[in-house]
Amino acid sequence: MGLFDRFRRGRSTRASGNDPAADLAYMRQWVAQRRGVEGYIEPKTTVTDLTVVLVASDGEWTRRRTGGVAGARRLGERLKIPVYDVQKVGYPQRMRDYDARRRIERERAARRELEDR
Repeated sequence: MGLFDRFRRGRSTRASGNDPAADLAYMRQWVAQRRGVEGYIEPKTTVTDLTVVLVASDGEWTRRRTGGVAGARRLGERLKIPVYDVQKVGYPQRMRDYDARRRIERERAARRELEDR
């Protein structure tokens, strides 16, 4: 055993940001608190692993790793939501609309903050 092996073994997957159990618990809770949730599988890129984006009926969304395409499909079965391939169907318009609304809200808040100074 090397000098630092003891510390490496003690590291949780959470430290690297990859805790599948925590991700599943988060997604279960997220789906339970929202209506009309659908999953969209995003391909692996040079920067990120394959992920799934959960999109609610109002356009609110969240993204998590899923352990590949099979993992994303299993996730849909467990959460009882439809799962689509984003390369085939694209992102839903409600997701883009949600992002646009949030951007406007942030800009208004920033202007108000400047005016209050």
